[in-house]
Amino acid sequence: MSLVGHQPPPIFRRGPAPLARLFVFVALCLVLLVADLRFRYLEVLRNALSVVTYPLQMAASTPADVVRNASRYFGTLVDVQLENAELRRHQLGAGERLLRFEQLEQENLHLRELLQMSQRVQTKSIAADILYNAPDPFARKVILDRGTQQGVEAGLAVLDANGVIGQVTRVHPVQSEVTLLTDRNQSIPVSVVRNGVRGVLYGVGRGMLEMRHVLAEVDIQPGDRLVTSGLDGIFVPGLPVATVTRVDRDQDAFARIECEPLAAIERSVQVLVIGRAAYPPPPPPPEPAGGR
Repeated sequence: MSLVGHQPPPIFRRGPAPLARLFVFVALCLVLLVADLRFRYLEVLRNALSVVTYPLQMAASTPADVVRNASRYFGTLVDVQLENAELRRHQLGAGERLLRFEQLEQENLHLRELLQMSQRVQTKSIAADILYNAPDPFARKVILDRGTQQGVEAGLAVLDANGVIGQVTRVHPVQSEVTLLTDRNQSIPVSVVRNGVRGVLYGVGRGMLEMRHVLAEVDIQPGDRLVTSGLDGIFVPGLPVATVTRVDRDQDAFARIECEPLAAIERSVQVLVIGRAAYPPPPPPPEPAGGR
């Protein structure tokens, strides 16, 4: 069978050459671009396509956004934790400095009050700090950080900013022991500021004092202020000691007079050791036995 003049089926027919098709398509694109730039007739089509494809764009960008937001969240969380830790450190440091400042302020206040007390007494005084309580459960004693090297002597009075707290009873080279007024074995001669009535004040424990050897009819009232009388030649006269809180005249010939110390005996930290105004004269010699 001869194939001369045979025509291929329509499905196998070849169209224009590829170069010609390329030229046609390029020309069509240029025409559309120029027409769109001049008349902007494709603006509505672009807007419609952007609306239709927006969900697809969001779905495509969601994984990247999740990764980016997660990294930002965890990075911010770490920064916040570090910042909180730094703020806590600063807060602790500020609190510690505030406590030190308050303590120094209280110490300065006490020292100023002690200075005023020293100026009122007008005698030699030695500033000291109370180190600790003496290890004796049956006595009220404290240990000072001053001793013989600083001029402390046995028998000297010890004051805080408000009044007498005790008396030096034992002295060492760099420390000294003070027996507090509230000790049961401690006594101090006093007088009433209002009328000059004299007596002896004894410690009774529990932070209280008792004035003894005063007749029941003597004029002493609650609220009277007691100061050192100076009759013992040891305590400087006029040092504030206590305030009368209760007077009981119903027991016997002598009144029972309860007093509260003016000084913070159990709470003082800074104190003054007060020297003697003058040493007392020696006692007179005993009379010879058997005559004048």
